[in-house]
Amino acid sequence: MAVLAAVAAHLGRDVARALPKVEGILEDARAAGADLVVLPDAALGGYLSDLGEPDAADLPAPLAVDGPEVARIRRAAGRTVVCVGLAEAVPGDPRRRWNTAVCCSAERVWGVHRKVHRPLGESRVYAAGDRFAAFDTPVGRVGMLTSYDKTFPEAARALADDGAVLLACLGAWPASTTDRAAALPQDRQSRLFDLYDLARAAENQVVLVSSNQTGVQGRLRFLGQAKVVGPGGDVLARTGVKGGMAVAEVDVPHEVGRARRRLHHLAERVPAAYGRRP
Repeated sequence: MAVLAAVAAHLGRDVARALPKVEGILEDARAAGADLVVLPDAALGGYLSDLGEPDAADLPAPLAVDGPEVARIRRAAGRTVVCVGLAEAVPGDPRRRWNTAVCCSAERVWGVHRKVHRPLGESRVYAAGDRFAAFDTPVGRVGMLTSYDKTFPEAARALADDGAVLLACLGAWPASTTDRAAALPQDRQSRLFDLYDLARAAENQVVLVSSNQTGVQGRLRFLGQAKVVGPGGDVLARTGVKGGMAVAEVDVPHEVGRARRRLHHLAERVPAAYGRRP
């Protein structure tokens, strides 16, 4: 059995203030017995203030995967596996970042993912990653998606094809900026955020752990709604729109195996039927 924790939190742009908050979250997660904790995208350093017209002079502080901030997270993690988002420096290009997810524990950095899909104006200031690759961890084989990546079925499928049984989806997912709802749960982006979480888990028959930012950054209002989803698309635990931690105890190999016992989506595909015809 593994205890999986998905975090909804507002951590802000100030890395020095965010780090002790993250340490406190990890302390609470360890007290709950968590084996895996998925923190939001951009947990260290924050996200953009305007997704439509981002200001290249107002980017999050650039950090390094092997830098002191990640080292501090690793010390705080201990044996717990932690996925955390940050803005990574792009060598030779101080005006751009990678939107990077790091999976680590005190033992080592287990995996790194650089966000591939960049919505709206994000492509002006963030460089794109170029791959989806799963990796082994003490809690099983994991694949990471960052926010908009989970909109694309091919991304999660590539990770499942690579053997991932756990998908960690790190979110900095805001409400709609063009069609605001009076309440966040009624926002159309709120519905899509939930829909993609459930669909990506069910279509690949994997366990999905989805985090998200909360609060406000510039023009963006984040949705929260962190959750743990089973391989049948069933929500096992979730938060609301405010900060919190969704915690579920899951026997991942058993649940994934049971989901695939009769209907095995990966094995029953017909790739020859999906290609373009002349």
